[in-house]
Amino acid sequence: MLKESEFIWFDGKLVPWKEAKVHVLTHTLHYGNGVFEGTRAYKTDKGLAIFRLRDHTKRLLNSAKIVAIKPTYTLEELESAQIEVLKNNKYDGNVYIRPIIFLGYGVMGVNHREAPVQTAIASWEWGAYLGDEGLAEGIKVKISSFTRNSVKAMMGKAKAAANYLNSQMAKFEALDAGYEEALLLDDEGFVAEGSGECFFIVRNGKLITPPNDNSLESITQDTVLQLAKKLNITVERRRISRDEIYIADEAFFTGTAAEVTPINNVDGRVIGSGKRGAVTKRVQDAYFDVVYGRDKSFEHFLTYIK
Repeated sequence: MLKESEFIWFDGKLVPWKEAKVHVLTHTLHYGNGVFEGTRAYKTDKGLAIFRLRDHTKRLLNSAKIVAIKPTYTLEELESAQIEVLKNNKYDGNVYIRPIIFLGYGVMGVNHREAPVQTAIASWEWGAYLGDEGLAEGIKVKISSFTRNSVKAMMGKAKAAANYLNSQMAKFEALDAGYEEALLLDDEGFVAEGSGECFFIVRNGKLITPPNDNSLESITQDTVLQLAKKLNITVERRRISRDEIYIADEAFFTGTAAEVTPINNVDGRVIGSGKRGAVTKRVQDAYFDVVYGRDKSFEHFLTYIK
């Protein structure tokens, strides 16, 4: 269960958490056309700070454009609203922020153009998505029988609600089989992404991650690539086959929720030593230095709540 906050920002106003409601005939509920973001704020030494607020808000608006929803708020208004949410709620730990632009009550049928556009921003305290133990020891991953939505069928650059049915089914399958997360391949059999994460392997000291041909353009992935450059770790952007994963020296997931989570086992094959690898730990430590404001060279990624 979520740890409820006091207020949710809903169409320009702060409303009590339990009063942020929609009609049962809300268009997005029936047809899946809505877009959202996942953003984190961390408890730094200088106070709560949102990580890469502008980039996440831009991606939210880009997602809306892709699925032909016309937002009712500007980039600056949405940034201010997220800050307002954090200022007006109380938290003891790190915070997850969920902005969503969706189609409300008013019309039915697959023609969405006359449906009213609504916007909400919720926030709550949330720890490690895949567990504190997962961050330290790694997780078991199953390559899913579900293929990642093809670019010939869906628009994967949108962080759209409809796209995540694919992820839900893959995650369900993995958990039911005794694993902790799923990894989806594309329709040509190469790695696409996790159910909500981007994927990296390490081979011979090189960091390898697929291009975003068939995955969301991940903000955390981009952060890791920038950190790798600073750490003088060689990076390759290329396709990865499932058998190459099995013989990788290390593997890990990245994402706003997952942060940097090591992978110790894929499809019953132990990855590397079966523990968090040295390169993964370097990247993970550097990432947490950034989000907690300890790395001043990346402090421009943080929006402090004052």
